[in-house]
Amino acid sequence: MNMKNEAGSKDVPAAVREDSDLVQVLDAEGNVLPQASVPDISDRQLLELYETIKFARHFDQRAISFQRQGRLATYAPMTGQEGSQVATSLALAEQDWLFPTYREHAAKYAHGMDLASLFEPLRGYREGYAIPDDVNVMPEYIPIATQVPQAMGMAWGHKLQGKTDTAVLCHLGDGATSEGDFHEGLNFAGVFDVPAVFVCNNNQWAISVPRERQTASETIAEKAQAYGIDGVRVDGLDPLAVYKVASAALEKARNPGPGELRPTLIESVQYRFGAHTTADDPSVYRDESEEEAWRDRDPVDRIETYLYNEGILDSDLESEIQDSIEQEVSEAIETAEQTETSPDNIVEHVYEDVPARLEEQRDELNRLREKYDDGAFSEVLE
Repeated sequence: MNMKNEAGSKDVPAAVREDSDLVQVLDAEGNVLPQASVPDISDRQLLELYETIKFARHFDQRAISFQRQGRLATYAPMTGQEGSQVATSLALAEQDWLFPTYREHAAKYAHGMDLASLFEPLRGYREGYAIPDDVNVMPEYIPIATQVPQAMGMAWGHKLQGKTDTAVLCHLGDGATSEGDFHEGLNFAGVFDVPAVFVCNNNQWAISVPRERQTASETIAEKAQAYGIDGVRVDGLDPLAVYKVASAALEKARNPGPGELRPTLIESVQYRFGAHTTADDPSVYRDESEEEAWRDRDPVDRIETYLYNEGILDSDLESEIQDSIEQEVSEAIETAEQTETSPDNIVEHVYEDVPARLEEQRDELNRLREKYDDGAFSEVLE
């Protein structure tokens, strides 16, 4: 892989500057770096990458706005991380499985999930957590790192069943690398040589804990060495670089070469521009100048500039794309807000048979609904 960084530039964030092996294709302005090679994908695929990243940015802005209006529950923003999310999902084949965290809204959409269904769990509807019939996306994981051994298990199962054309891609945050599940999952992945790719979205902050307090290792990618698998560090704000790295890792997972192991740990070096969730205030634990430095490497601006330079995008097409995105998101919100469900469903699908203690809780809830009416519960959210 061609690798390039800009060591020594005062405008480059330290986390990007410190590793000469960081995979990059575009510079901060969106120009192709001298030693880099652009992924071999068509103009149509490049536009799809751009449109989906733009869509994700708009989705994020609208979701935050609706949470503030009481129309969504707590929301985990993804601005700054959309480029990596979309690029990794577009590298997946249709049959591959995606294991997302609570922040991978764009990753789920890019792998085929219906847009309205992304809003449903955020509005408290259990149905929104169901695995779609025709899309291989697991429900988003709220507990930290629990998905890592589970993704490994699915990948191992595929291998045992001879499904060598199917890979599993598992997202996790930098905070997840401090959990036991991370180490157990990667250890077994190496031992059983499973077709899995683990993407650590290193956004520099695990809520209020900075990356340097998360681990004494110089990089997260180097942890892969302990498990005998490949570790790659990529500029997560460079969509073309992420697509290139993810595509190569997924291809190796399905068709390893002689002597190659299937699993890979990708450290996608990126930044969370906003809050951890809408219940968080990042101004109490980090300096605004830090965010400004990373803003100079915005993934939307970089891919947009690249497409303009290549003559693939112009102002008319950009406006057309933006209008289409706004309409699609508005329609999805309208559809999601028309979704209805029964509070009785809250205890369904937790156990094969509902245990007595959950039945008692459901009965108590129904007594309160009858006494105060469902409208009283809605007012609490407003």
